Amino acid sequence: MITTDILHPRPQLTRPDWISLDGTWEFAFDDDDQGRNDGWHDGRALPRSIEVPFPYQSERSGIGTQDVHEIVWYARTFDVPPAWREQDLLVHFGAVDYSTEVWINGRLAGRNRGGHVPFSFNIAPFLVEGPNRITLRVEDRQDMYQPRGKQSSSGKPVRIYYWCTTGIWQTVWLEPVPPVRIDSLRWLKTEPDGRLSIEVHLHAPSAGWTVELDVLDDTGNRVAFAQAETRFATATLDARIDAPQAWSPDHPYLYDLRVRLVADGRVLDEIGSYCGLRRFEAHGGHFHLNGQRTFLLMVLDQGYWPDTNLAAPSADALRVDAEWIKRLGFNAVRKHQKIEDERWLYWCDRLGLLVWEEMPNTRSWSLDAEEALLSEWERAVERDAGHPCIVAWVPLVESFGFPALYRHPGQQAFIEKLVLRTRRLDPGRLVVDNDGWEHTDLTDVCSIHDYTQPGDKLCARYAETQRTGVPPLKGWYKDKPLFLPGGEYRGQPIVLSEVGGFLSEPEGEAPRDRLFDYYGSVRSSDELLARYRDLIESLGTLTFLAGACYTQFTDVEHEKNGLLTFDRQPKIDPELVASLHRALLERYRNG
Repeated sequence: MITTDILHPRPQLTRPDWISLDGTWEFAFDDDDQGRNDGWHDGRALPRSIEVPFPYQSERSGIGTQDVHEIVWYARTFDVPPAWREQDLLVHFGAVDYSTEVWINGRLAGRNRGGHVPFSFNIAPFLVEGPNRITLRVEDRQDMYQPRGKQSSSGKPVRIYYWCTTGIWQTVWLEPVPPVRIDSLRWLKTEPDGRLSIEVHLHAPSAGWTVELDVLDDTGNRVAFAQAETRFATATLDARIDAPQAWSPDHPYLYDLRVRLVADGRVLDEIGSYCGLRRFEAHGGHFHLNGQRTFLLMVLDQGYWPDTNLAAPSADALRVDAEWIKRLGFNAVRKHQKIEDERWLYWCDRLGLLVWEEMPNTRSWSLDAEEALLSEWERAVERDAGHPCIVAWVPLVESFGFPALYRHPGQQAFIEKLVLRTRRLDPGRLVVDNDGWEHTDLTDVCSIHDYTQPGDKLCARYAETQRTGVPPLKGWYKDKPLFLPGGEYRGQPIVLSEVGGFLSEPEGEAPRDRLFDYYGSVRSSDELLARYRDLIESLGTLTFLAGACYTQFTDVEHEKNGLLTFDRQPKIDPELVASLHRALLERYRNG
């Protein structure tokens, strides 16, 4: 049994004690930006209420207005258990979009910039006896230079952009921790032959420390142990598991980990974690998982819900989405323009789904936009590098935010910088530099977006590639070049990382979105199944392919091209879809 609490907000670094601050908070709009000057953080009540962690634009927040408000405030009181008073106390935010200031009892505790990654502050120095009060000011401008993913910069949904998400949109929680403690883990090696190496970072001075690791199997038995003595605030633990069980989509085996910080024979801190043993690599134009050639059959998942926007309706909803993707017969998922709640990655680890993780991009280019994108992306990679499900990092998609990429050497150099920084943080995974087109010479995958339909027309576009194994020079969309100047195809796996996109025709005289200029359309479930069968069977004839990604998992707002509706109801028989996928994967396995 996996001992990691599946409801814990941070599944790969758990302690037993924590309290959720989700629920009803006080709330206010601050359109005139008067709150800071007028002292709204001084303990006064805010006039409205909101349900955290749902953004004010969502129905579940209790507000549900789609009007643009660029500055919002939150506040609530909370009690600290007496047993926690002698420790440090961290307040954790899963994600708050975009710039945040936090006050505890009227005193500034910290600031954060970045709307898609977690942050925390030690608030113990600010606590008082009795109830305590936390106040947030959040600024979320309609800024084209801010990483915003699929949030419409106009505030109105159009084409592939949707309603905005402002403020708190992932869980908020308190955690008591010892003053000297384990701060983070970095996975250096998780090999299917049983080799495991973890770098432990301490919240402590460089001194004499002992760090210990227990590795437990799924029955709770210890199968490996490691210990390291260090004079620094970091330590590396190397373990070897006998008779190891490798992780894969068909066998998603996870080992529990217990990591302890010891000084003078006394345990100062202990955290729980887990890992999967696997190796994913690219060579010979194909992907290989644990030495076996593997076709990536992905679905594009944007992580939106009808009444909560980017925020998950519940922790259970994250599990349900992963289960649906498995039930539909996909072995992989491309999480599109979103850094998802880490509990979703836990379920991908647990259920066995390979993941491409992708950074929400900006819309326009500037040097400040580059720095904002890079800073947030590095934090996302650091947070998620321990998850066995992740097989590729995608810092940029379709040149979003870099409209002059092809003719601007400085922008090209920055994309290469993104790739190199990602590799330094996590050298054991593939990096897709710019998914879709305009690749640099550094990309580990030649990914192509192509919505050509029907299947025979799609195959005709790649007849020469089928013969030679070399992709075309230009892509489907506006003849975008596949590689930037100085770059060329060097035998990387070729993936059609966006295909399909069959839109349901609007009923009656409803207006047609501009999406219909690019995607195909269907009028019924039967037609959708026929078109989908044609696509999957056609992809199966393209033997040069190493993977494909169907657009998309669910409908999102006006973009109705999901295999499921927005409220997670299947449009066509899931078993029929899964059978098509099994046939494709079997054909690939048989060469």
